[in-house]
Amino acid sequence: MKKASKEERRKKVIEVLNEARAMELQAIGQYMNQHYNLDDMDYGELAAKMKLIAIDEMRHAETFAERVKELGGEPVTGHDGKIAKGQPVQKIFSHDATLEDDTIDIYNQFALVCRENGDSISMKIFEDIIDEEQIHFNYFDNVHGHIEKLGDTYLAKIAGTTSSTGLGPSGFAVTGEGE
Repeated sequence: MKKASKEERRKKVIEVLNEARAMELQAIGQYMNQHYNLDDMDYGELAAKMKLIAIDEMRHAETFAERVKELGGEPVTGHDGKIAKGQPVQKIFSHDATLEDDTIDIYNQFALVCRENGDSISMKIFEDIIDEEQIHFNYFDNVHGHIEKLGDTYLAKIAGTTSSTGLGPSGFAVTGEGE
């Protein structure tokens, strides 16, 4: 059996990193769409947490991109997934729990690809991100459980809450870096 070259092994790792980046970009779009919809439905607390989860996914996407660049690849900039729009609040959290559960499974497989191809750094990145995806899954699953058990009572308790995440304005333009 012919041993794969370092370049061939690196290419396999870049492929899974880019596939994971595309998944994160899809999740960002999905969760931001839900954030806006939850805010419009006046479920501010749920909207605020959805926004924070989307920000986590942004960090994940950037982490994957940075590693791809370190390995000499080009990070993907798009995704193939569809954004589920206009979901009723009763469906959002079970949908997202399924997405996160699937992501955890796939990222575990991707971590193995990294290990099999001799890249412990990329494997650790996947392991760290899996930990955060598990936190997301637990949150989505818990909210889904509350909605299933308590229905409108739970939703009425959250209606009218603030959607503020406490995040201050930041970024290149706001901080004056571009001047």
